[in-house]
Order: sequence, then structure tokens, then C-alpha cells
Amino acid sequence: MKKTLIALAAVWAIATFVALSSYYTVNQWESALVIRMGAPVAVVRTPGLKTKAPFIDSVTIFDTRLQLLEPPSEQVILGDQKRIVAQVYTRFRITDPLRFYQSLQTMEAARAQLALSVDTAMRREFGQIDLPTLLSADRPAIVKKVHDDVQAKFSPLGIDVVEVRLHRADLPLETSQAIYDRMKSERYRQAQLLRAEGKQWAQEISAKADRERTVILSEAQRRAQITRGEGDGEGNIVLSNAQKGDPKFYAFYRSLQTYGKALADSGPVLLLAPDAAFLKALKSGPPDATAPGAK
Repeated sequence: MKKTLIALAAVWAIATFVALSSYYTVNQWESALVIRMGAPVAVVRTPGLKTKAPFIDSVTIFDTRLQLLEPPSEQVILGDQKRIVAQVYTRFRITDPLRFYQSLQTMEAARAQLALSVDTAMRREFGQIDLPTLLSADRPAIVKKVHDDVQAKFSPLGIDVVEVRLHRADLPLETSQAIYDRMKSERYRQAQLLRAEGKQWAQEISAKADRERTVILSEAQRRAQITRGEGDGEGNIVLSNAQKGDPKFYAFYRSLQTYGKALADSGPVLLLAPDAAFLKALKSGPPDATAPGAK
């Protein structure tokens, strides 16, 4: 009885192992290649639970989703012998598992060969152009040539190269520093030139302003002298008429003006003799308007 149970357990274990070896699962983003005795026999693209012959069949699963290949940046020499640091990225997917297995077999080998092909095509295309062309609107057409060349090589291998893009294209650090120093020197030279021109313009404006100021002052002084002369002439006429109309009052008025100027320029105390002619008008007072001959 014990031997029977052991035999049944062994049979059950073998049956279970055979059953498990007969099934495999394919996800929605995968394709499967069934290999029998080392030779591919079927490509399974539909997802679900699948069967295979146990022991003699093996299954290789391939991820058919979009893959990203982004190698590190490398220096590239352009057609004008200038160096740039370029980095490209590539998106691809496996479209034919059978061709992929027969040519490349593993994803690691596919990535290595794809990176090498992209680098070779990029260096070839970039070696035919100069830096201004790479920085112009012609760059997408140049990168498309790289893509078309890589796509033509890998399409027979079961890989669809969806896109090749230039991620970055920079000048090397030492070149960038030299360009920066040259630009800085040029900007400094332009600044010095602008400062010199500004000083020249300031001197010209200042000289013009001084010249206009001199002209304006001369014209103002001329007009002032003319106006002063006209005023003095009119004043002399008024004084002459006043003197003719009332000589005594005019003499008295002139004496008061003399007192005003003399006393204004003198100190707090002014000493005069009682019979000084200077005090005559103060002693006699204003002329009598009712006297004969007064007007």
C-alpha cells in the first residue's frame, strides 16, 4: 500500500510538471517565439494562455513596446572642423520576433548594434555640414537622414526605428570658454567705443549750450541796454519837464534824493555844521505852493 501511494505521488508530480511545461502566458505588450529543438516553429502575437509541446519546445518572450535608446554624449567633428558635443536618442520596437531572433537574438545585442549604427550615421552626416547649418532650420532634415539610414539597416532585422532625435548639440567646454572670452572682449571694446562717443556727444552738447547761453546773454544785455537807455531818455524828459514846471520843487526833490543816498551810506551818527549847505533844504522846508511864481 505504501509503495502504491509513492507511485501515485510520483505520477501526479510528473503529470503536474508536464502540464506546467505545456502552458505559457503572453501579455498584451509581448510576442512569443516557439523554438523546437533549436529551430523556430511559430510566432505568437495574440495575448492569453498558450500551449506548447513539453520538453521539446521552448518559448522566448519579446517586449514589443516602444523602447528608448539614449547613449551618452560624444564629441563629433563637423565639416568645418569644429567640434560639438552631441547626444541623440532613438525610439524603436520589435516588429518581427522571428527575424529579430535570427539576426540579433537578445535585446542587449540589439541595443549595442543600434547605438553603433546611429553613431556612425550621425558622424557621417554631421561631417558634411558646418556649425551654422546645424543650428539652422535645416537640422531636422539632417537628423531625418540619420533616421532613414538606420531604419533601412534595421528594418530587415525585425526592428522598426520609430524616430531618431538630436537631444543636445553643445560646444565643448574649452571652446565655449574661448567664445565667451572673445564675446566678452568684443562687448568691452564696444562699451569703450560707446563711452568715447558719449563723451564726445556730451562735449558737443555742452559747447553748443554754452554758445547758445552766450548768445542769449548778449542779446539780453543788448536789449537791456536799449531799454535802459530808452528809460533814461524818458526819465530825463520827465525830469526836464518837472524842472521847467516847478524849479523850486525839483530842487527840493533832488535834495531829498541826495539826503536819502547820503544818509543810507552813512553810519548811525552823522555830524554836520549848523550852517552846512547840506542842511539848507531841511531848514527851509518844501517850497510854498502859494508863493508868487509857484505852480
